[in-house]
Amino acid sequence: MIFKTARVANLPENNETLDWLRLTRSENVGPKTFFDLIGFYGSVGSVLEAMPELAKRGGKKAIKILSRADAEKEMAEVGKIGATIITLNDKSYPKLLKEIGDPPPVITVRGNLELLNRDAVAVVGARNASLNGCHFASKLAGDLGREGYIVISGLARGIDTSAHRAAVETGTVAVIAGGIDNVYPKENEKLYDEIAEKGAIISELAFGAAPQPKNFPQRNRIISGMTLGTVIVEAAMKSGSLITARLALEQGREVFAVPGHPADPRCHGPNKLIKEGAGLVESAADIIQALKSQRPGLFAEKPEPSFILLSTLLPSVAAVEDARGKVVEILSHAPTAVDDIIRATALPVGIVMTVILELELAGKIQRSTGNKVALVGGG
Repeated sequence: MIFKTARVANLPENNETLDWLRLTRSENVGPKTFFDLIGFYGSVGSVLEAMPELAKRGGKKAIKILSRADAEKEMAEVGKIGATIITLNDKSYPKLLKEIGDPPPVITVRGNLELLNRDAVAVVGARNASLNGCHFASKLAGDLGREGYIVISGLARGIDTSAHRAAVETGTVAVIAGGIDNVYPKENEKLYDEIAEKGAIISELAFGAAPQPKNFPQRNRIISGMTLGTVIVEAAMKSGSLITARLALEQGREVFAVPGHPADPRCHGPNKLIKEGAGLVESAADIIQALKSQRPGLFAEKPEPSFILLSTLLPSVAAVEDARGKVVEILSHAPTAVDDIIRATALPVGIVMTVILELELAGKIQRSTGNKVALVGGG
């Protein structure tokens, strides 16, 4: 279905950053919803006007939309620490990140914007990493940096910290799971400052936002989404690093893993990835050779994504009212693909998508990866 890749035909100019910020910070608006809404209504301004009525039809009396004053306040706070807010429409926005299924509409960046569109490799792994694992991650990141690659990671302790430190001088980007001003863990405050000065820090969350468990998988999709490939150095079977590897695969990026001793639980994740086909890494040369042979010149002459305006699919209120019950009836608390809902109801795409947007803005359903939706709450 076109909704997996649809974007807006006429994206707003940078002077509309405030409206982009207002929409992306509003209640129940995730990245996919953001672009679906603009696809229907044509502009952020039109979406902001339509949202209260959409949420009301979905069953919510009032939806919280970030005020213009609060958006201006956030931009001022961001500016005070030398950071900037950029939208997907900005030329500095990472080109590779635009290609994923749910790119953040707005990101806050502190540091060198030029690094965001250089060839990059993610190096991630266990927080409780072994000394050998940290040493290897450091050598890997240093070697990649000397070969011209930007090293991207998540500023976590362990492998992430080792990778960042080794690549500070050659170029590193830290993607964090809190607001741009929130250093986590606190022990990395000095490293954060070094990266902000010589590299770049990225956050998609509001200024002042504290890191929460739910934010880390969202953060990880940016790490993998900005890179040509992701390298896993030590990771338990149930870890954020393996989530990053899965996201990289879903985004069509390369996945690499460093093998380890089978008796060490921190090596079970990478060893499993290698069994499943990930590239085995013994040195940076393994990564560089694979990237050059499989995805040469990725940034060179890369066409911009084509944007599709969907407002012609916007149905009448009456048509949506007649169809809402049919859509709701087949939803459940288990994620269901939107394409399957369209097929099962035999309803026009525009009607189904409008019902889904109404329910999502009302907080009745939530999205998950793969363009799936599920009911929320106990009902």
